[in-house]
Amino acid sequence: MTMPLISVIVPTYGREQTLRETLAEVLQQTYPSFEVIVVDQTPVHEPETQAYLEELVQQQAIRLFKLDWASLPGARNYGVRRSVGEVIVFLDDDVQLPAGFLAAHARHYQRQPHIGAVAGRVLDRQKLAEADVGLTIQQLPPEALDPAIGWFHLNLVHTVLPQPVLTARGCNMSFRRALFEQHGLWFDERFRGSAVREESDFCLRMRSTGYTIWYDPEAYLVHLGEETGGCHDISTRSLQYQITFYHNHFWMAFKSLTVSQLLRFAIALFNYQVLGKPPSRKSRALPKILGRVGSYTLGLLRAVGTLIQAIWDDGQVYSRQDQYAAAAVLPLPSVPTASS
Repeated sequence: MTMPLISVIVPTYGREQTLRETLAEVLQQTYPSFEVIVVDQTPVHEPETQAYLEELVQQQAIRLFKLDWASLPGARNYGVRRSVGEVIVFLDDDVQLPAGFLAAHARHYQRQPHIGAVAGRVLDRQKLAEADVGLTIQQLPPEALDPAIGWFHLNLVHTVLPQPVLTARGCNMSFRRALFEQHGLWFDERFRGSAVREESDFCLRMRSTGYTIWYDPEAYLVHLGEETGGCHDISTRSLQYQITFYHNHFWMAFKSLTVSQLLRFAIALFNYQVLGKPPSRKSRALPKILGRVGSYTLGLLRAVGTLIQAIWDDGQVYSRQDQYAAAAVLPLPSVPTASS
């Protein structure tokens, strides 16, 4: 059976050593047919990182694209347009991979034509250090497939049984190329900051194609979860990040949910993320809750503003720039094939 060519796309912003380590592990994959595309939005790298990237380009181990703007969904779209693979794998720039990672993704596209995306298991460094480190989940509850509340029942950290899921996580997900070229799906570039929920928005829209999303715990990686970088230049502890977090959640909901689903979503988001009700571990101290109420409200208002702006903004601002700008494309690498 022919092994599909895989395009591995790694958007990066503000990462140095973790980016170098991530790329080194990608290039050590045992899969016989893949290319690596790095979409670099870092203004200036440390000399060691810059030299490393240039060396990989010289060796034709990666294709490197340097951009002067920072947007995670924009970087994903930019990389897809320059890729050649039948399957597109997206990775964050702070992950650790086993040698068989790409093979675990690829096998589903060979055998099961109804699968349009594969969600891999994500072993978050932070969550692995928490008290539930020994927790394992076999079958996810039915609520995990409910677009209104599934986000609070979907656990891609501790789940050990393969099964259909509602969405993938952006640091470890793959898609058929047909979703982009034949169905016209692209990542919405209106998702801000770290762009949380941009991958969920894409997966919700993907349902209209008839393809399903399959979770495979064997396609796992370790996500280091650095506080800054990765196509966002704000700390996860900042007020700006918190407001953006709620904006992105509500923007996803406005786009894809029915009115009744939206109401249930808003209530669940408030209960878990603002009030800190279980299974959330957020502080339930009154000052903390009041602060989150403010972020929740401002995020909702900004999402309403984005909804109004959507009258004239199709969510492809960076892609439109790309279509008319002359891109400086580096030489294509010699991509190994299954027969080589």
